[in-house]
Amino acid sequence: MTQPDTPDHSHLPLPDFDHLPIGSLASRIRSLDADQLSILLAYERQHGDRLPVVQVIEQRLDELDAGAEPTSGSPDSFRPEAQPGPQGGDRVTPQTAGPPVNPPSHGDPTNPAQPRR
Repeated sequence: MTQPDTPDHSHLPLPDFDHLPIGSLASRIRSLDADQLSILLAYERQHGDRLPVVQVIEQRLDELDAGAEPTSGSPDSFRPEAQPGPQGGDRVTPQTAGPPVNPPSHGDPTNPAQPRR
């Protein structure tokens, strides 16, 4: 198999590929076809070249070569490794803000109690 040109990170078939844990990567690549996996493999070899990542991708390519089919689902689906964003919670107001913080004298150069040299 020939190596495709290394794509830009923004053109990878798997969002946030660089930040996925191995366990998530193994399940997410199951929906990709051989061409998409080849793109990820070429990118990985040019950038991180992490052995476990390369092995997971190569193993999946071998499975596809042996007759496995990409699974249904989306590589963008729910990611348990990522915390959900804020749900629009409460805004901070003067009534709900914490007390003002006074930095210690040794950390504030404008504090008149701090000795000058």
